[in-house]
Amino acid sequence: MAFITTKDGTQIFYKDWGPKDAQPIVFHHGWPLSADDWDAQMMFFLAKGFRVIAHDRRGHGRSTQTDTGNEMDTYAADVIELADHLDLKNAVHIGHSTGGGEVARYVARAKPGRVAKAILVSAVPPIMVKSDKNPKGTPIEVFDGFRAALAANRAQFYLDVAGGPFYGFNREGAKVLPGVIQNWWRQGMIGGAKAHYDCIAAFSETDFTDDLKAMTVPTLVMQGDDDQVVPIADASELSIKLLKHGTLKVYKGYPHGMLTTHADVLNPDLLAFIKA
Repeated sequence: MAFITTKDGTQIFYKDWGPKDAQPIVFHHGWPLSADDWDAQMMFFLAKGFRVIAHDRRGHGRSTQTDTGNEMDTYAADVIELADHLDLKNAVHIGHSTGGGEVARYVARAKPGRVAKAILVSAVPPIMVKSDKNPKGTPIEVFDGFRAALAANRAQFYLDVAGGPFYGFNREGAKVLPGVIQNWWRQGMIGGAKAHYDCIAAFSETDFTDDLKAMTVPTLVMQGDDDQVVPIADASELSIKLLKHGTLKVYKGYPHGMLTTHADVLNPDLLAFIKA
């Protein structure tokens, strides 16, 4: 297993598959998951000849269960260290949910030549929490509820999220996939409770407006219009207005976890944008 050790001593686990001289695609996972959430995409792009890389964010998966640094600036700094370690050039960065916020913050700060394109999938930018500046956002009480449920019984909370709104399995007529629920739960429970608790503030209260404005590379924004976790009206539909070179693609009826439930549709769309 491959790790880098960051400046503050945190060990970050990562996968690096495929030809080292091929164009790299870097995948950034959502909360509270791990690099394993990208299995369907990594296998797809590996077969297409790309170099595919995915890391476990600090406090998640196999990385150190940190009790500090569980916020977006440090997450992006960890990606900068990983990109430097692997000397990534002309990379495509794809982020899902919280990972989309991490991509925005990283790409806005990346060294010249490191990033070719960015893709934000069901992503949290510009900002989730409701405020005077963001009146249509999600009330802070919702995220307080997440924190309370995590602290009280994280194992049950993660089953409830995966078995309900994350994949849309709570919708009438939905085909429930027990293996997908169990895999979500497995990934979540490997990570640290403190880091996951802190990350709720990171994904809900971080304002990515300036990051989106600073991104100059072509950026694809993808989201399902039945996303019950990150409401599309307060996410993709606002993000696209802030990007210099953005393209918005909306998927009718798709849930938050559409990269898993509809990988057969999204993977070719990702490829088309990367090759364009």
